[in-house]
Amino acid sequence: MSEKSEQQRLSVFKTYKLYVGGKFPRSESGRVYEVTDSKGKWLANAPQSSRKDARDAVVAARKAFGGWAGATAYNRGQVLYRVAEMLEGRRAQFVHEVADAEGLSKSRAAEQVEATIDRWVWYAGWTDKIAQVVGGGNPVAGPYFNLSSPEPTGVVAVLAPQESSFLGLVSVLAPVIATGNTAIVIASERSPLPALSLGEVLATSDVPGGVVNVLSGRTAEIAPPLASHQDVNAIDLAGADEVLAKELEIAAADNLKRVLRPQPVDDWAATPGTDRLTAFLETKTVWHPTGSLGASGSSY
Repeated sequence: MSEKSEQQRLSVFKTYKLYVGGKFPRSESGRVYEVTDSKGKWLANAPQSSRKDARDAVVAARKAFGGWAGATAYNRGQVLYRVAEMLEGRRAQFVHEVADAEGLSKSRAAEQVEATIDRWVWYAGWTDKIAQVVGGGNPVAGPYFNLSSPEPTGVVAVLAPQESSFLGLVSVLAPVIATGNTAIVIASERSPLPALSLGEVLATSDVPGGVVNVLSGRTAEIAPPLASHQDVNAIDLAGADEVLAKELEIAAADNLKRVLRPQPVDDWAATPGTDRLTAFLETKTVWHPTGSLGASGSSY
């Protein structure tokens, strides 16, 4: 191809789509909104999700829950590590998108992306260890085994942080699915592109369709129907402001959802601990008689 024809080549603009049930639908509403960088330069049109899109995402998440929760913790860890491998392979793309989204230099954006990949690996390693930390045998006054073990809560709606478009997103999403829950993520309203691209990574990894569903659009429009939805078991309000968080918490009380209120985070790159892993776990306690052996009354 000659230099002249290269100069005449038209750019191929990317069409970003939602990620729901392992597929890439456009918004049911047909709406889009402009996404700009920190200087107001147009980057892309992102789909503006509707209430119907939110309901579709809940259906997909519920359908995927049984298989994902029923998988072995070790298998979930392998699947999540595969996602990290895919993220590493698309590192340059995410550096570009994070730099544009957050107004960072390329070197600073690269640090954010590397921290994000490391964070994903960190949570992948916890899948088969968290039960050892929060579960165990309980001493009881009687001839019984008394064992407590963690189980996933169910379908979790996640409002991604507004400012940290990729590292913050993964920091709130990865622990939800690492513990066997399925998720509906509302991407950062101002900077949704890294989240929508993450959907492409998930689709080409081993994560079953519906385990993660990514919506973009107006947080204040999409979040209320998720907070009041009777088939959503929990909600993380990380990306909500104080007014919206209060509204959503009231709506979530209707079916006794678990609610994780917004917590101030000074540095998303800091080691997160296990709080978000345990936030959406239920504890199941099982009692079983030990039985007795012979007249001596000894038990096993």
